[in-house]
This record gives sequence, structure tokens and C-alpha cells, in this order.
Amino acid sequence: MSRFYELDPSLENYWRAIVLFGRNTASYKFALAKSLYDLHSTGKTLITLDELAEPYAKHLCERLKKHPKQITRDQSTFLDYLRSFNEGKISHDEMIKQTVRYGFNNVIDAFHNVHGQEVGARFFTDERKTSGGIQLTDEFFQLGEQFQFGNLQEETEARWRLVETAWENNISSNLMLIEYEDISENLIGVTSIRRNSVTSARPALNGYQKGRCFYCFRDISVEPGSDDLADVDHFFPHMLKRCDSTKPLDGVANLVLACQNCNRGENGKFERLPSVELLERLYNRNEYLITSHHPLRETLIAQTGNSAAKRQDYLQTAYNCASLYVGIKQKWQPKAQGNPIF
Repeated sequence: MSRFYELDPSLENYWRAIVLFGRNTASYKFALAKSLYDLHSTGKTLITLDELAEPYAKHLCERLKKHPKQITRDQSTFLDYLRSFNEGKISHDEMIKQTVRYGFNNVIDAFHNVHGQEVGARFFTDERKTSGGIQLTDEFFQLGEQFQFGNLQEETEARWRLVETAWENNISSNLMLIEYEDISENLIGVTSIRRNSVTSARPALNGYQKGRCFYCFRDISVEPGSDDLADVDHFFPHMLKRCDSTKPLDGVANLVLACQNCNRGENGKFERLPSVELLERLYNRNEYLITSHHPLRETLIAQTGNSAAKRQDYLQTAYNCASLYVGIKQKWQPKAQGNPIF
């Protein structure tokens, strides 16, 4: 498992490790995670495969309508049945039957495995042989009581959209860049022929900040309408364009989530340049995104450099440039409001 999570073991971050770092050869993991969110409110602990198949198939059927590529292989018997249901060729009962037969062959076994080993908490146990389903654990219901539970749901959706976009654009051979759009507050996929809204920037970035403000570590939310809704902040303010218009200010390498107080409160950042300590934190954040093989890694590499040394130089050059406009001693850093967990 990634060192990023081992430093702060918690139920929230074990779950994030599964969603953010688990292998992505199919989107079944995301559908299962979203199904578990749906089932949390029922309070049931034993979930039969028939019961699990309802939300699981529903989520995948909805995605297939807009995003046909949900697996890296060329063919899937299971997905073919879901497509047939969407096309009205088979009944709902037949679709559920085939979901139970084919839909859980690997995802239940592999769900808790990250980087070849099991995470430090189990959110369900496999009881297909004894009870015909899965048993939700106390850890899962404890997770549901956490402040971050709503954030985790938003993060799962954002991660799914990023993976879909990468597959649809064959990102390994046809590089797609991701930029931020201030008006919509969405991440935008940019190819040579079009710009498509991918997902909201907040949940896409939040997993690596673990629900905390990038600057002060205060709890933040990514749920729309929340009083604690995070701001999407440009680490390097727009003044950087005055000395180097080539820097991608709206690139993901320059975006962090900040609490409202840090971004625009009485002693907020506004157009000030963060301290060099915070610059190092930004570099470390970007390196985690790259080394985790996140779909955003290609964008980060394209924007900041194809080696760690080049990426460090990229940030240092931008920092030196911006410093000329704010004064070398006029750097900003807030008081910590929580433990430094990343």
C-alpha cells in the first residue's frame, strides 16, 4: 500500500486507498463502492448477491449508456448482458440473474487488495459460499458515521469519471490533458479536437488531501451546498502570468483545495504567494499523484516535466518568478488547524 496512507492509517484512508490506488482494468470496483454507499442506509449487514446485484447493475447500466468503455479488455460477457438490458433485449430479472452469475467473479475477491496486499481494514467479508452474499462489517458502518463519508462518495464518482475519460481517449498513446475551468469549477479534458467536461475539480483532488485544507489541515467538504465546501485555489496566483505566460495556471499541478478561511478569510491567501514550505508540500502532492499512476499523472508530467528533477525545477522557476512581484519576504502561511497528515 502507498506510504501516503500508511502514515495515517484510518478507515477513511483505507477506503481511499482502495478507490484511488487499486488496479483499474474494469470499473467494477467503483460500481461496488457506490452500491455499498447505497446499502449503508438500509442498516442490513448480510447482503445477498441478488440484493447487491440491484444497485451494482444499475450503476453500471447507467454508465454504459454514456460511456461504453468500462473495461480494458475487448469483450465482457457480463457487460454484454447489461448492454442487452439497456437495449431492451432481455428482462430486468434476466439481467439480475446474469449479474449474479458473472458480475462478481473477481471484484469481491479483489476489492480490498491494493498493490498486491490487503488494506488494514475490511469493509465486508465474502460469505458467498455459506450465506450467498457478503457481510458488511462494523468497520464499514463506522466509516459511514465519519464526517468524510459524503466526501468519499463524491471522490468515487470523480475517480470513475477520470478513469472513463482516460480509457475513452486511450490516454496511454493519445495524451489527453486536463485543465481547470473557473466558471464551471470542473476539470476539462482537452484533446486535439474537443474540450469535454470530465468531473468536478473538488472530489477529483480531495482524496490526496484526505478531506483537509491543503494549507492549514482544517476539515473541508466537497459536497455541493455544504457550509464547509472547499475552494479550488490556484497555488501560484494569476500574477505569475505577468512574468511567465507559459505556466499553466489552470493546470492540475497548480490546483489545491483550501478552506474558505485560508483562501479568502480575514487573513486569507488571496493573491499572496505561499511560503517555500508550502511549495514543498505542493511538489510532494504532485509526486504522489504521478507515482500512484492516477489518470492525472500524464497531465502532470506534460505540464511540469518528465522527471522529478525537471518538475522540481519547474516549480522553483515559477516560485522565483512570482516572488519578484510580491517581494521575497512577503510570503503567506496560515497557522495549522489540524495535524499535518500529508
